[in-house]
Amino acid sequence: MHRTTIMLPEDLKLQAVEYARECGLSLGEVIRESLENWLKNRSQRLVSDPLFHNVSVYDGPVPEDYSINHDKYLYGEESDFH
Repeated sequence: MHRTTIMLPEDLKLQAVEYARECGLSLGEVIRESLENWLKNRSQRLVSDPLFHNVSVYDGPVPEDYSINHDKYLYGEESDFH
């Protein structure tokens, strides 16, 4: 094992310490277990993310300045969004 130092928000550390105490584990064990579970399940999170379920993609010509003037193209020249 390698020693690693991490910075945690105080409330997160307190919650982790309390959980470790309740389970009879060390803080290191809780962090290792949590990281292992997160890494193991990361592909499931990407698959279940609704953003990735949207298969409608526009595939056609786009004006070169679309990223800058998208409001103009979406709402017209005179818009309250400008």
